[in-house]
Amino acid sequence: MDIHFELNGAPVAWEIAPGVSLLKALREHGLFSVKCGCGEGECGACTVLLDGRAVRACLLVVGQANDRRVETVEGLAGAWDGAHPLQQAFAESGAIQCGYCTPGMLLSAKALLDANPAPTEAEVCEALDGNLCRCTGYKKIVEAVLLAAGRMRA
Repeated sequence: MDIHFELNGAPVAWEIAPGVSLLKALREHGLFSVKCGCGEGECGACTVLLDGRAVRACLLVVGQANDRRVETVEGLAGAWDGAHPLQQAFAESGAIQCGYCTPGMLLSAKALLDANPAPTEAEVCEALDGNLCRCTGYKKIVEAVLLAAGRMRA
């Protein structure tokens, strides 16, 4: 099947077998920030933005992205000079250890900050719910999101 969508701001056209997950299709096309964790939508490692909303790529078939916008960490910096403020804040705050969960965390946080530029700590925790981290705990991750939010508002 032919699929056409916007990927990280650029139009793409792929020929993909029906039923292939968005996760598998993205990884087959070199987007390795999208991780395969549980394959059941429980861990958040495969989180991408679909029309600005954080979704689990392992639960979607690639056809569901047709004529839509998909964003991965590879496109996160976008208009920012260098790294996105979320990426900078994660690095500065010690919110990254092994890095496996980081892309999903970053994209879930971006979806939150796009909708709510001044979230509370509780709102950050709610937005990150379902993104599992086995290394850092969540305190530094939440602090990083709040730091980035403040910087992005300034």
